Amino acid sequence: MLSQLLADHAALHRALGFKFRTPGILLRNFTFAERRGECVVTTETVREWALQAPSPEQRRNRLLTARRFAIAMNAEDPRHEVPSADLFGRASHRRRTPYIYDPADIRRLINAAHRLGPDGSIRPLTYATMFALIAATGMRISEALSVRLPDVTDDGLIIAQTKFKKSRLLPLHPTTRRALDGYIKTRLKEASQSDALFISHQGTPLAYPTVISVFLQIVRSIGLRADAGARGPRIHDLRHTFAVRSLERCAHDAEAVARHITALSTYLGHAHVTDTYWYLQATPELMAHMAAAG
Repeated sequence: MLSQLLADHAALHRALGFKFRTPGILLRNFTFAERRGECVVTTETVREWALQAPSPEQRRNRLLTARRFAIAMNAEDPRHEVPSADLFGRASHRRRTPYIYDPADIRRLINAAHRLGPDGSIRPLTYATMFALIAATGMRISEALSVRLPDVTDDGLIIAQTKFKKSRLLPLHPTTRRALDGYIKTRLKEASQSDALFISHQGTPLAYPTVISVFLQIVRSIGLRADAGARGPRIHDLRHTFAVRSLERCAHDAEAVARHITALSTYLGHAHVTDTYWYLQATPELMAHMAAAG
């Protein structure tokens, strides 16, 4: 059964230390093939399944995820067809232009999170605090969801489960620390068997798909994003905003930027400083500052 092969494939990657979150979600949806009565991967089925995605980027993600699965299966059973990576044509990698939030946007996002239900539960405070913490520190959403209560230390936040398996310490601004301490005071009163910092009103750790769904609900409700399928601000853009705003503060001085960008790269947990230099071209305003400074 394809469903069992898909489950075993995902379990193997997780056992090897991969989080396998997004590929795992995509492959669960590939049971589309089994519902058609198929027991092996075929190029035509992969093509039809991928074409159901709402955007070219998501279609390609589906294709490449199914292709990697097919390669693994084909090694044991040649009946599994391996679709070409260029099934939809060659794709050039292009970074998506980030949405840079202004302070009013962030306030509206946090205020809207405070209005979530159920009334009297920790849920509104959880989401408001989490979005505010990401905006204030530039941490990844995956990192925020991985923070445990013992990771909140007197010196700052310990980010122990990073994208590149590197731990780092995030010092916190006093105002950020006060807000986080206020949340923790409420969090410690909640009945929960988990030590996750951010929990649901049922006491369980927040799940990534649930957080994305709630975020989209909020940004649509405050007019920052149109209906489903339309592009707009993402949670990850809070991280982009943090990086760009921090660089803007010293953009008038090229030498200051060079010093700051090294520290910023470490703070953000980038594998290479070149990943941080990309932010210099993230907005026209920052490019203009750098041109003037040059």
